[in-house]
Amino acid sequence: MSALLPQRRAVTVFAVLALGYFLSTLIRAITATLAPVLVRELQLNAADLGLLAGGYFLGFSLTQLPLGAWLDRFGPKRVEATFLTVAIVGCLAFSFATSFAGLLLARVLCGVGVSACLMAPLTGYRRWYAPATLMRANSWMLMVGASGAVASTLPVQWLVPVLGWRPIFVLLAAAVALAVGLIVWQLPQWKQADAASRAADEHVPAAKPGYAEIWRNRYFQSLIPLAFLGYGGMVAMQTLWVTPWMVRVAGFTPAQAANGLFWISIAMLLTYWLWGLANPVLARKGYSADWLILRGVPLSLVPIAMIAWLGDTAVAVAPLVLGSYCVLATVNSLAQPAVGMAFRPELAGRALSAYNLVVFCGVFAVQWGLGLAIDALRSHGCTEVAAYQGAWALYATSYLAAYLYFAVLKKP
Repeated sequence: MSALLPQRRAVTVFAVLALGYFLSTLIRAITATLAPVLVRELQLNAADLGLLAGGYFLGFSLTQLPLGAWLDRFGPKRVEATFLTVAIVGCLAFSFATSFAGLLLARVLCGVGVSACLMAPLTGYRRWYAPATLMRANSWMLMVGASGAVASTLPVQWLVPVLGWRPIFVLLAAAVALAVGLIVWQLPQWKQADAASRAADEHVPAAKPGYAEIWRNRYFQSLIPLAFLGYGGMVAMQTLWVTPWMVRVAGFTPAQAANGLFWISIAMLLTYWLWGLANPVLARKGYSADWLILRGVPLSLVPIAMIAWLGDTAVAVAPLVLGSYCVLATVNSLAQPAVGMAFRPELAGRALSAYNLVVFCGVFAVQWGLGLAIDALRSHGCTEVAAYQGAWALYATSYLAAYLYFAVLKKP
């Protein structure tokens, strides 16, 4: 299973890193389930809600460039354990915050704290696992992330009336502290992996510091708009706007919307699991990530355009259509390991973090931007349903433009 680690150790390392990523996606997605409660308690409008959810991604994005350099230099063990201590502070701060500003600051801290939970594993896998296993590990990490999104739906919906949303964040802080302990205990020392990597690549010149080589790469450039609007937009929808659409447009109760989001997240979990099984087989048959993205993205545009067009006439099928969009848009995730493998191992942390920066800037922009668009359309006389339709139509058009840019500019 691993290029440098014995199979049993590789499985243990995967499980430990998967726990951290599970918690990070639970923290990321929980605002979608809590949105009705937060709107009611704090009297938030759509732009406030989008900014609060996007604060996580703002904090996440701010760390990505230094994070990549630190991962290449210090390795996943030191970097992820250090960052997760900030997540503990963020969860506790969110639990005790009494104002919108306090909640927003706490969400930013949470975003900073969990910002290494996917990049650290992928950087490690680039050196610890064989290429075919790396593709599978990436998809299965995303499957674990989808399970965190599942845990943020109905389980949270059930716990809120029993515990309240504030104690839930105290429990999350305790779980993150456990993950830190396991990371420190189980992850390999980076110097050993680094030495092995250099020994295997003595003929390759040392990587230059900084990100110039990453940003100048034509393949990386071709993926930027699609990462921003395709991958980032899918995460923005799943972690926030799917629930308000079901409540505000389709007329669902918060409990019904949480149930719909639960099944959407289950579908995404199964999709990532299937990607993990299929990726090595597809690679052996010559189907590259680019080939799959070029054919998969147009399919994901169909349901997002459909839901924008139908509006409140699609009440009965809203979860099915929204779920279809989220599932089909997972094809964008295949670009992430492709980016990691497009660069030398000593550049993997920076390449992956630069890509992740683009993705999560996109999540922040789409989450807040949709809220701003909805409020702007409402202020110009549109009904709430029409405002949501207009905002989602704008997103679908932008997503299509990003796909066309990739199709024209990409370099094999």
